[in-house]
Amino acid sequence: MDCVFCKIARKEIPTEFLYEDDFVAAFRDLHPIAPVHVLVIPKKHIESVAEISGGDELLMGKLITTAKKLAEDLRISKKGYKLLIRVGEHGGQEVGHLHLHLIGGAKLREDIRPV
Repeated sequence: MDCVFCKIARKEIPTEFLYEDDFVAAFRDLHPIAPVHVLVIPKKHIESVAEISGGDELLMGKLITTAKKLAEDLRISKKGYKLLIRVGEHGGQEVGHLHLHLIGGAKLREDIRPV
């Protein structure tokens, strides 16, 4: 695929990875809404949660465990953080590649909480 996150995963777009393995990559969001705002993506192109299959269960677990490890590494796990996956246009998904937002480092304001 030629989506921006596939290009980042293939290192065609330079990005500083906070974490990377054969299955997932994590990097800071370009437009953070909190002091810590990291995107965790599968390297496999999956359009959204609506497109996952039974074979993607382990990969979905890997996204969450990677976010947990990053929250610990970035020292935001003690006070808490948010994990957010947006699905489709009405869910606010802006990039057509599944991605998990790890958001924390400060108490979130009411106006940035999803409805």
